[in-house]
Amino acid sequence: MLNARTIDDLARWFRASARDLPWRGPIGSPRDPWAVLVSETMLQQTQVSRIAERFPLFMRRFPTPGALAAADQREVLALWAGLGYYRRARNLHAAARLIVERFGGAVPRTVDDLLELPGVGRYTAGAVASIAFGDAAPIVDGNTARVLLRVHGRATRPDDRAARAWLWDHAARIAAAGARGVGAGVVNEAVMELGATVCLPAPAAPRCDACPLAPACAARRTGTQARIPLPKGRAARQTVHCASAVLVDGAGRIVLQRRAEGGMWAGLWQAPTVERADRAPTRAELARALGLAARDLHARGTFTHATTHRLVRFDVYRGAAPRRWPRGAHAGDTDRARVRPDQLDAFALSSAQRRVLRLALGGALSARRERAAAAPVAKAATYARS
Repeated sequence: MLNARTIDDLARWFRASARDLPWRGPIGSPRDPWAVLVSETMLQQTQVSRIAERFPLFMRRFPTPGALAAADQREVLALWAGLGYYRRARNLHAAARLIVERFGGAVPRTVDDLLELPGVGRYTAGAVASIAFGDAAPIVDGNTARVLLRVHGRATRPDDRAARAWLWDHAARIAAAGARGVGAGVVNEAVMELGATVCLPAPAAPRCDACPLAPACAARRTGTQARIPLPKGRAARQTVHCASAVLVDGAGRIVLQRRAEGGMWAGLWQAPTVERADRAPTRAELARALGLAARDLHARGTFTHATTHRLVRFDVYRGAAPRRWPRGAHAGDTDRARVRPDQLDAFALSSAQRRVLRLALGGALSARRERAAAAPVAKAATYARS
Protein backbone atom coordinates (compact mmCIF):
# COMPACT_ATOMS: atom_id res chain seq x y z
CA MET A 1 0.00 0.00 0.00
CA LEU A 2 1.15 3.56 -0.64
CA ASN A 3 2.34 5.63 2.31
CA ALA A 4 4.69 8.57 2.83
CA ARG A 5 7.79 6.38 2.42
CA THR A 6 6.66 4.67 -0.77
CA ILE A 7 5.54 8.01 -2.22
CA ASP A 8 9.05 9.39 -1.54
CA ASP A 9 10.53 6.31 -3.23
CA LEU A 10 8.25 6.89 -6.21
CA ALA A 11 9.26 10.56 -6.46
CA ARG A 12 12.96 9.69 -6.35
CA TRP A 13 12.46 7.12 -9.09
CA PHE A 14 10.59 9.68 -11.20
CA ARG A 15 13.30 12.31 -10.87
CA ALA A 16 15.90 9.76 -11.97
CA SER A 17 13.93 7.91 -14.67
CA ALA A 18 11.36 10.29 -16.21
CA ARG A 19 11.35 10.42 -19.98
CA ASP A 20 12.64 13.59 -21.60
CA LEU A 21 9.45 14.95 -23.12
CA PRO A 22 9.09 18.42 -24.70
CA TRP A 23 6.32 19.53 -22.33
CA ARG A 24 8.38 18.64 -19.23
CA GLY A 25 11.06 20.73 -17.69
CA PRO A 26 13.11 19.74 -14.66
CA ILE A 27 10.95 17.59 -12.37
CA GLY A 28 9.36 19.74 -9.67
CA SER A 29 10.10 23.04 -11.40
CA PRO A 30 7.28 25.50 -12.21
CA ARG A 31 5.36 24.59 -15.36
CA ASP A 32 3.56 26.81 -17.86
CA PRO A 33 -0.17 26.16 -17.26
CA TRP A 34 -0.97 26.68 -20.95
CA ALA A 35 1.65 24.12 -21.99
CA VAL A 36 0.21 21.66 -19.48
CA LEU A 37 -3.32 22.17 -20.81
CA VAL A 38 -2.20 21.76 -24.44
CA SER A 39 -0.10 18.66 -23.75
CA GLU A 40 -2.77 16.97 -21.64
CA THR A 41 -5.37 17.65 -24.34
CA MET A 42 -3.10 16.19 -27.00
CA LEU A 43 -2.26 13.14 -24.90
CA GLN A 44 -5.87 12.00 -24.67
CA GLN A 45 -5.97 8.71 -26.63
CA THR A 46 -2.90 9.55 -28.72
CA GLN A 47 0.57 8.01 -28.64
CA VAL A 48 3.26 9.98 -26.82
CA SER A 49 5.62 9.68 -29.80
CA ARG A 50 3.16 11.57 -32.01
CA ILE A 51 2.66 14.29 -29.42
CA ALA A 52 6.41 14.69 -28.96
CA GLU A 53 6.68 15.63 -32.63
CA ARG A 54 3.64 17.89 -32.84
CA PHE A 55 3.64 19.68 -29.46
CA PRO A 56 6.66 21.97 -30.13
CA LEU A 57 5.21 23.04 -33.49
CA PHE A 58 1.83 23.80 -31.97
CA MET A 59 3.33 25.76 -29.08
CA ARG A 60 5.57 27.81 -31.38
CA ARG A 61 2.53 28.87 -33.39
CA PHE A 62 0.18 29.22 -30.38
CA PRO A 63 2.39 30.03 -27.34
CA THR A 64 -0.48 31.55 -25.35
CA PRO A 65 -4.25 31.14 -25.08
CA GLY A 66 -4.59 34.51 -26.78
CA ALA A 67 -2.63 33.36 -29.82
CA LEU A 68 -4.86 30.32 -30.24
CA ALA A 69 -8.04 32.29 -29.56
CA ALA A 70 -7.19 34.70 -32.39
CA ALA A 71 -6.54 31.95 -34.93
CA ASP A 72 -8.92 30.67 -37.58
CA GLN A 73 -10.23 27.19 -36.75
CA ARG A 74 -9.10 25.83 -40.12
CA GLU A 75 -5.51 26.67 -39.29
CA VAL A 76 -5.90 25.04 -35.88
CA LEU A 77 -7.26 21.85 -37.44
CA ALA A 78 -4.50 21.82 -40.06
CA LEU A 79 -1.81 22.02 -37.39
CA TRP A 80 -3.59 19.25 -35.46
CA ALA A 81 -3.60 16.96 -38.52
CA GLY A 82 -2.27 13.50 -37.75
CA LEU A 83 -3.22 13.55 -34.06
CA GLY A 84 -6.80 12.35 -34.57
CA TYR A 85 -9.84 13.03 -32.39
CA TYR A 86 -10.22 16.49 -33.92
CA ARG A 87 -12.95 17.45 -31.50
CA ARG A 88 -10.11 17.98 -29.01
CA ALA A 89 -8.65 20.68 -31.27
CA ARG A 90 -12.02 22.42 -31.56
CA ASN A 91 -12.53 22.25 -27.81
CA LEU A 92 -9.03 23.59 -27.12
CA HIS A 93 -9.69 26.46 -29.54
CA ALA A 94 -12.98 27.23 -27.78
CA ALA A 95 -11.28 26.91 -24.38
CA ALA A 96 -8.63 29.44 -25.42
CA ARG A 97 -11.34 31.92 -26.36
CA LEU A 98 -13.10 31.42 -23.03
CA ILE A 99 -9.80 31.85 -21.18
CA VAL A 100 -9.35 35.18 -22.94
CA GLU A 101 -12.94 36.33 -22.44
CA ARG A 102 -13.57 35.18 -18.87
CA PHE A 103 -10.14 34.72 -17.27
CA GLY A 104 -8.15 37.57 -18.75
CA GLY A 105 -5.98 35.32 -20.91
CA ALA A 106 -4.59 33.28 -17.98
CA VAL A 107 -5.36 29.58 -17.56
CA PRO A 108 -7.58 29.30 -14.46
CA ARG A 109 -6.04 27.80 -11.33
CA THR A 110 -8.85 25.84 -9.69
CA VAL A 111 -10.46 22.58 -10.70
CA ASP A 112 -13.92 24.19 -10.64
CA ASP A 113 -12.86 26.97 -13.01
CA LEU A 114 -10.96 24.57 -15.27
CA LEU A 115 -14.05 22.40 -15.57
CA GLU A 116 -15.84 25.34 -17.18
CA LEU A 117 -13.52 25.13 -20.19
CA PRO A 118 -14.84 23.21 -23.24
CA GLY A 119 -13.40 19.72 -23.46
CA VAL A 120 -11.92 19.77 -19.94
CA GLY A 121 -13.10 16.94 -17.71
CA ARG A 122 -12.14 15.74 -14.28
CA TYR A 123 -8.83 14.22 -15.38
CA THR A 124 -7.57 17.22 -17.37
CA ALA A 125 -8.70 19.69 -14.71
CA GLY A 126 -6.84 17.71 -12.05
CA ALA A 127 -3.74 17.41 -14.21
CA VAL A 128 -3.51 21.16 -14.85
CA ALA A 129 -4.36 22.11 -11.26
CA SER A 130 -1.80 19.73 -9.76
CA ILE A 131 1.04 19.88 -12.29
CA ALA A 132 0.92 23.61 -13.05
CA PHE A 133 -0.35 25.01 -9.74
CA GLY A 134 0.52 22.38 -7.12
CA ASP A 135 -3.10 21.88 -6.07
CA ALA A 136 -3.82 18.56 -4.32
CA ALA A 137 -6.13 17.51 -7.16
CA PRO A 138 -6.40 13.81 -8.06
CA ILE A 139 -6.09 12.41 -11.56
CA VAL A 140 -7.03 8.98 -12.87
CA ASP A 141 -6.07 7.77 -16.33
CA GLY A 142 -5.45 4.28 -17.63
CA ASN A 143 -1.89 4.19 -16.34
CA THR A 144 -2.86 5.44 -12.88
CA ALA A 145 -5.71 2.93 -12.66
CA ARG A 146 -3.46 0.00 -13.56
CA VAL A 147 -0.80 0.96 -11.00
CA LEU A 148 -3.30 1.44 -8.16
CA LEU A 149 -5.27 -1.73 -8.88
CA ARG A 150 -2.09 -3.83 -8.99
CA VAL A 151 -0.55 -2.27 -5.89
CA HIS A 152 -3.75 -2.98 -3.97
CA GLY A 153 -4.35 -6.36 -5.62
CA ARG A 154 -7.85 -5.51 -6.88
CA ALA A 155 -8.83 -7.76 -9.81
CA THR A 156 -11.57 -5.61 -11.29
CA ARG A 157 -12.36 -3.70 -14.45
CA PRO A 158 -11.14 -0.09 -14.24
CA ASP A 159 -14.32 1.14 -15.92
CA ASP A 160 -16.58 -0.52 -13.34
CA ARG A 161 -18.55 2.16 -11.48
CA ALA A 162 -17.45 1.02 -8.02
CA ALA A 163 -13.85 0.69 -9.20
CA ARG A 164 -13.91 4.23 -10.64
CA ALA A 165 -15.10 5.65 -7.31
CA TRP A 166 -12.41 3.68 -5.47
CA LEU A 167 -9.70 4.85 -7.89
CA TRP A 168 -10.58 8.52 -7.57
CA ASP A 169 -10.69 8.22 -3.78
CA HIS A 170 -7.22 6.65 -3.65
CA ALA A 171 -5.84 9.09 -6.21
CA ALA A 172 -7.08 11.93 -3.98
CA ARG A 173 -5.22 10.43 -1.01
CA ILE A 174 -2.02 10.20 -3.06
CA ALA A 175 -2.32 13.78 -4.31
CA ALA A 176 -2.91 15.01 -0.76
CA ALA A 177 0.11 13.09 0.52
CA GLY A 178 2.18 14.48 -2.33
CA ALA A 179 1.09 18.03 -1.57
CA ARG A 180 2.43 17.60 1.97
CA GLY A 181 5.83 16.54 0.67
CA VAL A 182 7.24 16.16 -2.83
CA GLY A 183 4.37 18.01 -4.52
CA ALA A 184 1.00 16.84 -5.83
CA GLY A 185 2.00 17.38 -9.45
CA VAL A 186 5.20 15.38 -9.04
CA VAL A 187 3.49 12.37 -7.50
CA ASN A 188 0.60 12.48 -9.99
CA GLU A 189 2.99 12.51 -12.95
CA ALA A 190 5.14 9.85 -11.31
CA VAL A 191 2.25 7.39 -11.03
CA MET A 192 1.32 7.97 -14.68
CA GLU A 193 4.94 7.59 -15.78
CA LEU A 194 5.27 4.37 -13.82
CA GLY A 195 2.23 2.93 -15.58
CA ALA A 196 3.48 4.05 -19.00
CA THR A 197 7.03 2.71 -18.70
CA VAL A 198 7.21 0.02 -15.97
CA CYS A 199 3.79 -1.22 -14.83
CA LEU A 200 2.90 -2.14 -18.39
CA PRO A 201 -0.49 -3.41 -19.56
CA ALA A 202 -1.03 -6.97 -20.76
CA PRO A 203 0.04 -8.63 -22.95
CA ALA A 204 3.35 -6.92 -22.13
CA ALA A 205 5.03 -8.11 -18.95
CA PRO A 206 5.34 -5.47 -16.21
CA ARG A 207 8.95 -4.65 -15.29
CA CYS A 208 8.55 -5.38 -11.59
CA ASP A 209 12.32 -5.54 -11.06
CA ALA A 210 12.54 -1.83 -11.98
CA CYS A 211 9.48 -0.70 -9.98
CA PRO A 212 9.96 1.50 -6.90
CA LEU A 213 6.62 0.26 -5.56
CA ALA A 214 7.44 -3.46 -5.88
CA PRO A 215 7.83 -3.99 -2.10
CA ALA A 216 4.34 -2.58 -1.54
CA CYS A 217 2.63 -4.31 -4.49
CA ALA A 218 0.00 -6.94 -3.62
CA ALA A 219 -0.24 -8.19 -7.21
CA ARG A 220 3.51 -8.85 -7.30
CA ARG A 221 3.34 -10.78 -4.03
CA THR A 222 0.56 -13.01 -5.34
CA GLY A 223 1.82 -13.26 -8.91
CA THR A 224 -1.39 -11.79 -10.33
CA GLN A 225 0.06 -8.83 -12.29
CA ALA A 226 -1.04 -10.27 -15.63
CA ARG A 227 -4.64 -10.67 -14.41
CA ILE A 228 -4.99 -7.16 -12.95
CA PRO A 229 -6.83 -5.17 -14.06
CA LEU A 230 -9.57 -7.16 -15.76
CA PRO A 231 -10.08 -6.08 -19.38
CA LYS A 232 -12.61 -3.36 -20.08
CA GLY A 233 -15.85 -4.21 -21.79
CA ARG A 234 -15.75 -3.24 -25.45
CA ALA A 235 -18.66 -2.39 -27.71
CA ALA A 236 -18.61 -3.82 -31.21
CA ARG A 237 -17.14 -1.45 -33.78
CA GLN A 238 -19.48 -0.06 -36.40
CA THR A 239 -18.39 -0.64 -40.01
CA VAL A 240 -18.56 2.27 -42.46
CA HIS A 241 -17.96 1.78 -46.20
CA CYS A 242 -16.41 4.65 -48.18
CA ALA A 243 -15.59 5.15 -51.83
CA SER A 244 -13.20 8.07 -52.45
CA ALA A 245 -12.33 9.66 -55.78
CA VAL A 246 -8.98 11.43 -56.06
CA LEU A 247 -9.58 13.82 -58.93
CA VAL A 248 -6.67 15.70 -60.52
CA ASP A 249 -7.07 18.53 -63.03
CA GLY A 250 -4.83 19.49 -65.92
CA ALA A 251 -2.71 21.72 -63.69
CA GLY A 252 -1.96 18.86 -61.30
CA ARG A 253 -4.30 20.19 -58.60
CA ILE A 254 -6.24 17.80 -56.37
CA VAL A 255 -9.93 18.31 -55.62
CA LEU A 256 -10.73 18.43 -51.90
CA GLN A 257 -14.05 18.77 -50.14
CA ARG A 258 -14.73 19.90 -46.61
CA ARG A 259 -16.82 17.52 -44.52
CA ALA A 260 -19.89 18.71 -42.63
CA GLU A 261 -19.41 20.00 -39.08
CA GLY A 262 -21.11 17.01 -37.46
CA GLY A 263 -20.21 13.35 -37.29
CA MET A 264 -17.04 11.49 -38.22
CA TRP A 265 -14.02 13.69 -39.08
CA ALA A 266 -16.24 16.75 -38.77
CA GLY A 267 -15.03 19.78 -40.67
CA LEU A 268 -11.93 18.10 -42.11
CA TRP A 269 -10.98 18.01 -45.79
CA GLN A 270 -11.13 14.91 -47.96
CA ALA A 271 -11.17 13.61 -51.49
CA PRO A 272 -14.81 13.51 -52.68
CA THR A 273 -16.29 10.52 -50.88
CA VAL A 274 -19.53 8.55 -50.76
CA GLU A 275 -20.34 6.63 -47.56
CA ARG A 276 -22.72 3.77 -46.79
CA ALA A 277 -23.38 1.77 -43.64
CA ASP A 278 -24.75 -1.37 -45.31
CA ARG A 279 -22.23 -2.12 -48.07
CA ALA A 280 -19.46 -0.61 -50.17
CA PRO A 281 -20.61 2.08 -52.62
CA THR A 282 -20.08 0.96 -56.21
CA ARG A 283 -17.97 2.78 -58.76
CA ALA A 284 -21.19 3.72 -60.53
CA GLU A 285 -22.67 5.21 -57.36
CA LEU A 286 -19.55 7.27 -56.74
CA ALA A 287 -19.44 8.46 -60.34
CA ARG A 288 -23.13 9.37 -60.28
CA ALA A 289 -22.68 11.41 -57.11
CA LEU A 290 -19.87 13.33 -58.80
CA GLY A 291 -21.64 13.78 -62.13
CA LEU A 292 -18.96 11.70 -63.88
CA ALA A 293 -18.97 8.54 -66.00
CA ALA A 294 -18.04 5.33 -64.18
CA ARG A 295 -15.50 4.48 -66.90
CA ASP A 296 -13.56 7.64 -65.96
CA LEU A 297 -12.85 6.40 -62.40
CA HIS A 298 -9.96 3.94 -62.12
CA ALA A 299 -9.57 1.69 -59.05
CA ARG A 300 -6.34 2.26 -57.11
CA GLY A 301 -6.79 -0.04 -54.12
CA THR A 302 -8.58 -0.66 -50.85
CA PHE A 303 -7.71 -0.47 -47.16
CA THR A 304 -9.36 -0.47 -43.73
CA HIS A 305 -8.85 2.32 -41.20
CA ALA A 306 -9.64 1.50 -37.56
CA THR A 307 -10.82 4.12 -35.10
CA THR A 308 -11.94 3.62 -31.52
CA HIS A 309 -15.55 3.08 -32.51
CA ARG A 310 -15.47 2.28 -36.23
CA LEU A 311 -13.88 0.22 -38.96
CA VAL A 312 -13.84 2.40 -42.06
CA ARG A 313 -13.30 0.48 -45.30
CA PHE A 314 -12.09 2.57 -48.25
CA ASP A 315 -12.25 1.84 -51.97
CA VAL A 316 -10.00 4.37 -53.68
CA TYR A 317 -10.35 5.59 -57.28
CA ARG A 318 -8.54 8.13 -59.41
CA GLY A 319 -9.91 10.24 -62.21
CA ALA A 320 -9.68 13.55 -64.03
CA ALA A 321 -11.37 16.54 -62.46
CA PRO A 322 -13.94 18.20 -64.72
CA ARG A 323 -13.48 21.84 -65.63
CA ARG A 324 -16.93 22.52 -64.17
CA TRP A 325 -19.14 20.39 -61.98
CA PRO A 326 -22.48 19.39 -63.49
CA ARG A 327 -25.42 21.09 -61.81
CA GLY A 328 -26.69 19.01 -58.90
CA ALA A 329 -23.51 16.94 -58.59
CA HIS A 330 -22.74 16.03 -54.97
CA ALA A 331 -19.23 17.48 -55.34
CA GLY A 332 -20.72 20.88 -56.08
CA ASP A 333 -22.84 21.07 -52.94
CA THR A 334 -20.09 21.56 -50.38
CA ASP A 335 -17.05 23.69 -49.61
CA ARG A 336 -14.50 22.65 -52.20
CA ALA A 337 -11.01 23.55 -53.40
CA ARG A 338 -8.43 22.56 -56.00
CA VAL A 339 -5.12 22.24 -54.22
CA ARG A 340 -1.53 21.75 -55.34
CA PRO A 341 0.30 18.92 -53.53
CA ASP A 342 2.62 21.47 -51.90
CA GLN A 343 -0.40 23.23 -50.35
CA LEU A 344 -1.79 20.22 -48.52
CA ASP A 345 -0.14 21.21 -45.22
CA ALA A 346 -2.61 24.07 -44.94
CA PHE A 347 -5.58 21.68 -44.98
CA ALA A 348 -6.74 19.55 -42.08
CA LEU A 349 -6.76 16.01 -43.48
CA SER A 350 -7.36 12.89 -41.44
CA SER A 351 -4.67 10.22 -41.52
CA ALA A 352 -7.12 8.04 -43.46
CA GLN A 353 -7.47 10.68 -46.17
CA ARG A 354 -3.70 11.12 -46.39
CA ARG A 355 -3.55 7.39 -47.05
CA VAL A 356 -6.26 7.75 -49.71
CA LEU A 357 -4.15 10.39 -51.48
CA ARG A 358 -0.96 8.33 -51.27
CA LEU A 359 -2.71 5.25 -52.62
CA ALA A 360 -4.21 7.13 -55.56
CA LEU A 361 -1.26 9.35 -56.44
CA GLY A 362 1.68 7.10 -55.58
CA GLY A 363 4.95 8.88 -56.33
CA ALA A 364 3.12 12.09 -57.18
CA LEU A 365 3.19 12.90 -53.50
CA SER A 366 6.71 13.66 -52.31
CA ALA A 367 8.32 12.23 -49.20
CA ARG A 368 7.78 15.62 -47.62
CA ARG A 369 4.05 15.21 -48.11
CA GLU A 370 4.17 11.87 -46.34
CA ARG A 371 5.86 13.53 -43.38
CA ALA A 372 3.20 16.24 -43.27
CA ALA A 373 2.17 15.38 -39.71
CA ALA A 374 5.57 16.59 -38.49
CA ALA A 375 5.85 19.64 -40.76
CA PRO A 376 4.99 23.25 -39.90
CA VAL A 377 1.70 24.52 -41.33
CA ALA A 378 1.53 27.71 -43.32
CA LYS A 379 -0.70 30.40 -41.87
CA ALA A 380 -2.65 30.64 -45.09
CA ALA A 381 -2.70 29.09 -48.51
CA THR A 382 -3.78 30.42 -51.84
CA TYR A 383 -5.80 27.83 -53.67
CA ALA A 384 -8.39 27.71 -56.42
CA ARG A 385 -12.05 27.35 -55.59
CA SER A 386 -13.39 24.57 -57.78
